[in-house]
Amino acid sequence: CNLRPKSQRSCLVLFVLHVAAVTCTPGPLVDIVVDRYDIPKVCSREVQTEDFVRYHFNGTFHEDGKKFDSSHDRGKAFISQVGLGRLITGMDRGLQGMCVNERRRITVPPHLAYGSVGTGGVIPPDAVLVFDVLLLDIWSAEDKVQIRTLSKPASCNRTSVVSDYIRYHYNGTLLSGEAFDSSYSRNSTYDTYLGQGYLIKGMDEGLLGMCVGEKRIIIVPPFLAYGENGSGTRIPPQATLVFEVLLVDLFNPKDDLMVQVKEVPEGCTRRTKTGDYIRYHYNGTFQDGSPFDSSYQRNSTYNTYIGMGYVIRGIDKALQGLCIGEKRRVIVPPHMAYGEEGVGDLIPGSAVLVFDIHVIDFHNPNDPVHIKVTHKPKGCSMKSETDDLIQYRYNCSLMDGTLLYSSDKLDSPSFTTLGTNGVISGLEKGLSGMCEGERREVVVPPHWGHGENGAGGVPGSAVLFFELELVELQKGVPEGYMFVWLGDSPNPLFPAMDLNGDNEVPLEEFSEFLMLQIKEGKGRLRPGTDADAVIKDMFNNQDRNEDGKIVVDELKLKTDEQSERMKRDEL
Repeated sequence: CNLRPKSQRSCLVLFVLHVAAVTCTPGPLVDIVVDRYDIPKVCSREVQTEDFVRYHFNGTFHEDGKKFDSSHDRGKAFISQVGLGRLITGMDRGLQGMCVNERRRITVPPHLAYGSVGTGGVIPPDAVLVFDVLLLDIWSAEDKVQIRTLSKPASCNRTSVVSDYIRYHYNGTLLSGEAFDSSYSRNSTYDTYLGQGYLIKGMDEGLLGMCVGEKRIIIVPPFLAYGENGSGTRIPPQATLVFEVLLVDLFNPKDDLMVQVKEVPEGCTRRTKTGDYIRYHYNGTFQDGSPFDSSYQRNSTYNTYIGMGYVIRGIDKALQGLCIGEKRRVIVPPHMAYGEEGVGDLIPGSAVLVFDIHVIDFHNPNDPVHIKVTHKPKGCSMKSETDDLIQYRYNCSLMDGTLLYSSDKLDSPSFTTLGTNGVISGLEKGLSGMCEGERREVVVPPHWGHGENGAGGVPGSAVLFFELELVELQKGVPEGYMFVWLGDSPNPLFPAMDLNGDNEVPLEEFSEFLMLQIKEGKGRLRPGTDADAVIKDMFNNQDRNEDGKIVVDELKLKTDEQSERMKRDEL
């Protein structure tokens, strides 16, 4: 029995074999009864007086369970303020302390509901009401935007401010956890100016002060979101919105190029300028670190002229003033890159681009061959020139130090005759004017080397660096000659050739004579040739009747033959 006055009590007491049984008829409720039958594990906030709430409910009569109202049936949650008399007293009390996503059953006696009068023919007098409630949202007029940082990059050189243009991904949910939108599902960032009214007020505020790569939760109360009207079918009126945000990119329309010098080699004597042709490697990423391109993956440098519009404006500017071997990080705002359009699926619109650049080499189309003598022996009197046969040692490298070729790795010594196009023109120039034992460093631009196409391991448009040493020098003879006099020839010549004075010179005598001139330093054979073969060829040219000997009437110098030929041409 409940403890009420005797006049209101109805009890039947039976005593049987010392056992008492009591049957009572329940009386009316004095207060609400709250059954919290489903409570979420996490409850960050409970309903308090003056809070606004948005909830779904089913309303039934306690007596027979018949439904008299339902927000579910109307498809629209109920919105009100708690504790200020805008709800029936029982609900004002029953909603106190409730969590979002909590389900509770609130039983309300008549005197805390519609009393002895009822309402509108729907609620009869003295009806006990049962409300099955699901709380969807809580907010207060004093609420502010809530920000919870989930993760932040280790280094952050810049944070978002008003007027910045930002690109971010987000998942948007209601406070109950129901999703209403996601940029990830569209596979596209949300791009906008910050603080310019393009976003709801809460997001304009919540996105301030973020670093690229930062993740945060932004909770926006309804009056800083879509308010009483909601938005479309996914965001109901007076909904608190929860955004999980990842800032992908940010820049300001006033931004200029940002250059971070990572490494500069010692002894840099020359820097790039407009008109130079440069070869460089790069890794291209977005500000969040995700890659979009890399020359390293293609195993090929990017080659271009500087300051002539062949690359995006930001890179054209960033390539100025660089040294060979220098490394830079270049941050290019979109208005100096690919702008609002981007590049297909590769680069999104309005993307800030980050390039890590390594300069391999550069040159100017007007560059000469650069020669630096690193060692010159004393008493250098004889120097290499056209037609000379030389033996030389060399290392050939790219300007970043990559060794391409070395004579030390060859099976035989390196020889060439200068002036015969046996080597690239830049190396020919570098080998000219050297003494035996001299060492040089020679820089050969591509137009003096292998040009735009490269050759056999040499990349196109590559500047080459040679380390040279002249090992042996054999003076040569002019093109078209097999033997030259180093002074005046004997005059008359035939008696000097006719060593035994018999008025005829066979091959053996002719050969003996020439070798004597060479030994005495009076004449020179073409170097690098078979001396016996050359002398025999010279003999055959003079033995005009081919009888195996030369007589005085047959002997003519090459200069005499040329003179006679010119006279005939004049006639």
